[in-house]
Amino acid sequence: MLNPRKARADDLPKIKLLYLKVSESIGGLARTQDEITDQYIAGNFENATYTGIQLVVDHPGNSDEIIAEIHCYKLAPKVFSHLLGELTIAVHPDFQGKGLGKILFTALLEEIKAHRKEILRVELIARESNQKAITFYQNLGFKIEGRLENRMNSGNGSLEADIPMAWFNPNFKP
Repeated sequence: MLNPRKARADDLPKIKLLYLKVSESIGGLARTQDEITDQYIAGNFENATYTGIQLVVDHPGNSDEIIAEIHCYKLAPKVFSHLLGELTIAVHPDFQGKGLGKILFTALLEEIKAHRKEILRVELIARESNQKAITFYQNLGFKIEGRLENRMNSGNGSLEADIPMAWFNPNFKP
C-alpha cells in the first residue's frame, strides 16, 4: 500500500533525486535540472515545515527511494495567511498513471480540512498545455481562476499561458 507520510529532514536527498528524475522530461516540473539544488529542496522543506505541508510516498520495495512528493506553504506577507501556495507535486515517471497524484492530493486536502482550518485557499498554477493535469485538478475540486498569457517558457522555444487554480477549504474558520 502506498501511503503518504510527512516529510522528514533525512528525506531531502531522496526528494532531490526524485525532482531530478521528474525534471528530465520537458514539462515534468517547472524547474530545470540545474535549478534543483540542495538549497531549493531545503527551502521547500523549511517553508512547508513551518507554515505548510509536505508529504512523500516511499518506494514500496526500496526504503531508500521516494517516488512521490507534494508540498505547499504560506506566502510571506501576512495578508496571505489564509492560503497555501507554491504547490508542487512530483511523481517518479515509473509510477505515473498509477493514482499516486490522487493519493497525495487527497491526503493533502484532507489534512487541511481536518487540521488547518485557518486555511481557506490552496493555490496552484498549471501549464495551459497540460490539459490532463487541469482536468485532474478540477476533478479534485480546484477551480480555474484565470489565465496568465505567455508566462511560461515551454522549454521548446515557445511561450504558453499559466492557468491559476484554487481549492477552497469547506472547514475554513477565520
